Amino acid sequence: MDLETLLEKLDIGESQDFECKRSKDNVPKDAWKTISAFANTEGGYVVLGVAETKDRFEIAGVNNPKKQLKDFWDNHNNLQKLSISICNESDVNIKTIDERSIIIIKVPKATRTQRPVYINNNPITGTYKRNYEGDYPCTENEVRQMLRDASSEPQDSQILENFDLSDIDSETMRAYRQRFSSREQDHPWLALDDQKLLLQLGGWKRDRNTNKEGLTVAGLLMFGRELSIRDAFQYYNIDYQEKLSNDPEQRWTYRVTLDGKWEGNLFNFYYRIYGRLVNDLELPFKLDRDAVRKEETHVHQALREALVNTIIHADHLSTRPLKILKLKDLFIFSNPGRLRIPIERLYDGGESDPRNPNLQKMFQMLGLSEKAGSGFPKILRAWREQQWFTPLVSQKLDLDLTTVSLPMVSLIPEEIERELKLLVGEDYSYLSELDRMILLLAHRFGEINNSDIQCYSQKHPKDIGDCLKNLVDKGWLNKSGRGRGTHYSLTTSESISLLSLLQNTSTSSSNHLTSSSDHLTTNSDHLENLKKIAKPVRDKGKVPPDVMRKAILEVCQEKFLTLQELEIILNRTNSTLRTRFLKKMIEEGLIEFKHPDRLNHPEQAYRTKK
Repeated sequence: MDLETLLEKLDIGESQDFECKRSKDNVPKDAWKTISAFANTEGGYVVLGVAETKDRFEIAGVNNPKKQLKDFWDNHNNLQKLSISICNESDVNIKTIDERSIIIIKVPKATRTQRPVYINNNPITGTYKRNYEGDYPCTENEVRQMLRDASSEPQDSQILENFDLSDIDSETMRAYRQRFSSREQDHPWLALDDQKLLLQLGGWKRDRNTNKEGLTVAGLLMFGRELSIRDAFQYYNIDYQEKLSNDPEQRWTYRVTLDGKWEGNLFNFYYRIYGRLVNDLELPFKLDRDAVRKEETHVHQALREALVNTIIHADHLSTRPLKILKLKDLFIFSNPGRLRIPIERLYDGGESDPRNPNLQKMFQMLGLSEKAGSGFPKILRAWREQQWFTPLVSQKLDLDLTTVSLPMVSLIPEEIERELKLLVGEDYSYLSELDRMILLLAHRFGEINNSDIQCYSQKHPKDIGDCLKNLVDKGWLNKSGRGRGTHYSLTTSESISLLSLLQNTSTSSSNHLTSSSDHLTTNSDHLENLKKIAKPVRDKGKVPPDVMRKAILEVCQEKFLTLQELEIILNRTNSTLRTRFLKKMIEEGLIEFKHPDRLNHPEQAYRTKK
């Protein structure tokens, strides 16, 4: 990090990837928590010799920088303090600003085989993660998930104690044989009994070192009885939902979940939902070389790949569900567990690192999965052929979830363009190509970040960042979080109308905009009343948490308020409100979401729970 970038960071304050420590005479003990958190999340910088005073950061400098540097390396290379030497020599430097020395420590993102990075020789109590500007201890389940990913042993090859062939559903095995036979009628494995067939597929295993044998994780998940699967994996949950209605009160129009009406293993789950994923695709069919109609398009193949990939890459031992959502113009595939390869290499293709290679093999024998990382490029090809938005892969590191969103929307659909023109007004014709791309992405995905946009643009991340800042300044995007945790969402027409009143700007452009009865009306007296209610916090700096909570409950008493509206009414940053107050108050049942089924909804708002 150069000095110019550092000074910019200091002006912004601590963020997802940036932390300052006073460190006058010694490396502070809590610096090691931050190093663990950065390594286990997305990496970041720890700066020693910077003090926080009155919500600002000042260069205080460190005494004896060489001594502190030696102290850092002594602890860094001590396995009793830090589980792995995560930094290289070039990652730690002494810099001088205004004749004061500071130490800048670059903490790389740990690979899956290095995680968890923990302190004080205890992974359960010493593993941390980064969430906006704070370091938080990982739960035991999160630590165990990292340990599973770090192992070279496939997750689905483990032999299950006290499980045998009686835990396999015979009807599922029979259906698998039939589909296998229809693809390769003369395959020699088809002549084997169930146990030997499972052995070939990786569903049964014999450990040559211990001579122990039995049913594997893959065998039970793919072919098992639901009750047996639940005995082995208490959090096992697979869920498919269709939301095709315009009625906001209808949570779904069709659902497949573990309801006792079918044997809930992965084989049955795949065949129950694949047909529904593709049954109403309005795509032209093509003819092959013999003039025979081909019953599948590349989009059909892409959805099959997405479904299989979700299953074979999921951490089925996680507490999180495997969930698939079908909307009118969007598919969302969500599986527990982080990506095991960098996201940019996923888009490039040619590389695969499945958590469950035995499950992958079982699907491959039915012709339903590809090797060598070719699956995702096929998805990209299909969407490119249709001129739809490029699929978006995102990770929620705080939840250890990976999501693949497949929008079936043209790059420039007329209805979206009309909405954006309504939002931007006369300036729409002056927008750059990057401006329009960002606004379209925010409209389609609800919430985006700089990395998401890089998948669609060849622009430098700094240029994208400048463009995002300009769109926020214009009032067309909302901003939340900091650093790499910064996300952007589209400002709704309702919010623009309200903000123009709050900021005493002209309201002429909002006269034609529709307003929701669930949001603030354009009654200026009501706005002034909200400001008066918030006066105990909006006119002060730091206030006790209970005072802030009380103010939030009072201003949200009558109407749903968006995060940006609360930001202006309470005179607080939206990241502070969301991470320190709103999230906890939602969990405690004090306030409620306007859109509880879609947390990243562009019109998400909060109201005091009745």
